[in-house]
Amino acid sequence: MKIEGKTALVAGASRGIGLAIARKLAAEGARLILPWFDWPEDSESMQREFSSTDGCHSFILADLRKSSDVKDMAEMIRRNRGSLHILINNIERGGMPVIHGSYELEVNRDQWQLEMETTLHAKHLLFEYCFPLMKEEQDAAIINISSIAGLTGRSGPAGLIYSDGYAAANCGISTLTKTWARLAAPNVRVNEIMLGLIDTRHGRRTRGWEKLTEQERSDLIGHTLLKRTGTPEEVAETVLFLIKNAAYMTGAVIRLDGGFLLGGEKIPPLPKGIL
Repeated sequence: MKIEGKTALVAGASRGIGLAIARKLAAEGARLILPWFDWPEDSESMQREFSSTDGCHSFILADLRKSSDVKDMAEMIRRNRGSLHILINNIERGGMPVIHGSYELEVNRDQWQLEMETTLHAKHLLFEYCFPLMKEEQDAAIINISSIAGLTGRSGPAGLIYSDGYAAANCGISTLTKTWARLAAPNVRVNEIMLGLIDTRHGRRTRGWEKLTEQERSDLIGHTLLKRTGTPEEVAETVLFLIKNAAYMTGAVIRLDGGFLLGGEKIPPLPKGIL
């Protein structure tokens, strides 16, 4: 797909991974729809950055967990832009056990529901209301951003950074990717990027990473085959590949985890055999 002139909705673009994706798409000439709700300082910074481009980008206050807000946003896009070509389904909220502790704590009374509503339900709402804007296009793309937490659960070194609710919500995203790819074909491609330890998401530039001990951080890096965390820019490059160069790919999951899922198993020396 040629991105220049296309309308792209990027959820979660006020910071981290979403911001890197928005910058990459803007550089390619996309006209951005950037919903915002919380993180007021980051949202203001995002609007300042993207307001300097001749008004081709739009900012919409919307709680993406609420059906009415997402419906209103989709109707606004239809009125103002006519259609939608790209949906970056990058919205999540995941408590890190090293920070939040048990769900039984009073401070975490709503944490499980928050993780489910933001990480899974909001993605579903975005598809439900945005797909009608996209299905008449000859070439459109939806990209779901998920986490390997859906595969690891709260286990091994990752047990300190992936909560149960977050892991369960991410497990559901891959099911939605398959269903939506079937529903959206042939004009709309739906793919998923499953992330491992990214600097701004369960990685070095997060509060939770700072609270881990040196040994715990070493265990996480040691469990990753490439021996480092990933960057938001690497995620954005993968998004760009799926949009521009993966015309024959839909319903697929790209695991961008530096080999974390493979890192726990060692390869033994080849036995001499008995023959």
